[in-house]
Amino acid sequence: MALTAFEIDHGFCHILREEAFGTHPNFTLVEGDALKTLFAHLKRHGTPDRICGNLPYNVGTILVARLLESEYRPPLMVYTLQKEVADRLTARERSKEWSALSLLAQTDYDIVTAATIAPGAFYPPPKVESSVVLFTKREVSRVEEHLRQSFVTICRDLFAMRRKTILNNVKSGKSGAMIGKEGVAYLFEASGVDPTLRAEALTWDDFLALSSALYNYRASGSDGMR
Repeated sequence: MALTAFEIDHGFCHILREEAFGTHPNFTLVEGDALKTLFAHLKRHGTPDRICGNLPYNVGTILVARLLESEYRPPLMVYTLQKEVADRLTARERSKEWSALSLLAQTDYDIVTAATIAPGAFYPPPKVESSVVLFTKREVSRVEEHLRQSFVTICRDLFAMRRKTILNNVKSGKSGAMIGKEGVAYLFEASGVDPTLRAEALTWDDFLALSSALYNYRASGSDGMR
């Protein structure tokens, strides 16, 4: 089995290259910022069997979200992340942690927290707890492929301002800009979702219904985009 490591710290790179795996024929080290190197590597070599990592708190959410939105979604992923991020990834509908990230992550994966790690396990110790999160790819995605882009747009819009109603978030979001006033009215009429609700009150079925309505409206050419 081949192993490719992505590391930005020069000291760790030296250890990996000279002491740990340097002589292993199936080991590859990619030195640099993973946000800049990972996706270029995936484009050249394709989707691996699994991806795992202890992700820095400042880029962990960004990297995971980019992977989830990309075409490179492996069967298994395991990450160590800030506990707050892990709680959002594993959140269930209508919980206080329920977010656009929850929906994006759970579209293609069943996600569980495998362990919680105290700050003292790291050096230097962070000020927050960490969690190990296990992503197992679902056999069937919750979102049909043709609806994926509409789904991502709707999720981001509706959670943009959590205290606003979903109607106001759609009006001020990307979806509202695409479909206009008439399209927004169609969105809620066709989906049957109450526009006075807030995003955290919605279920998976609600988000899927709104995504389908957005897709159908745009596909009909009613938004003038075609």
